[in-house]
Amino acid sequence: MGKNKLKHFAENKTFPVLIQPTLEEVRNGFYLKGKWANTFFNNDHPVVLELGCGKGEYTVELARKFPLKNFIGVDFKGARLWRGSKTVTDDALMNAGFLRTRIEFIDRCFAAGEVSEIWITFPDPQPKHSKSRRRLTSPHFINLYRKILTEGGLVHLKTDDEMFYNYTLETILVQNLTLIEKSGDIYASKSPDVAVSVQTFYEIKFLNQGHKIKYLCFRLNKMSNEKQER
Repeated sequence: MGKNKLKHFAENKTFPVLIQPTLEEVRNGFYLKGKWANTFFNNDHPVVLELGCGKGEYTVELARKFPLKNFIGVDFKGARLWRGSKTVTDDALMNAGFLRTRIEFIDRCFAAGEVSEIWITFPDPQPKHSKSRRRLTSPHFINLYRKILTEGGLVHLKTDDEMFYNYTLETILVQNLTLIEKSGDIYASKSPDVAVSVQTFYEIKFLNQGHKIKYLCFRLNKMSNEKQER
């Protein structure tokens, strides 16, 4: 392990904006579950998640643009989370934080109805069919999101991957979700809204390579019958 990683791991422990629960803490009753807004952020504003946030660029920029919402970036890679945590700490952003945990445990970290929106930005598309369950818009994860989202809560997806985009569209149909917006190229005809227009390092890289950036927004219908995973 490089010296920088060790340094970052050590510094991570000093950031109050970065929560790093142990597996035992997550399994046995996470102390912030149901209390993120009033205990961690000290307000009653809506809580928005970015899943697989990496260095937290999207989380940070959304927090800057929407001060009346609370943003939490979730990832398991501590070395990546260092960057976002340091930026939030240095810039004294009061409405942004990070959680280091596996997305599979998200329903153990947030209570029912605690989250108003979820952002999934440029996730690993898991192209092999054998790993389709790991895709962050698979029925498995959709049903996890149902457990924590408010009634009518939104999920946003940005990706440059055509397969992942089409897979998610199919999931929306099969799961009887409500499609709010879709675009196979968000920069083709009109300027995207403020939230969608945030560009990460990887998005800029993909654009420079000529990739089209795709966007989906959909609502989980909590009152509808959940479809079984295929």
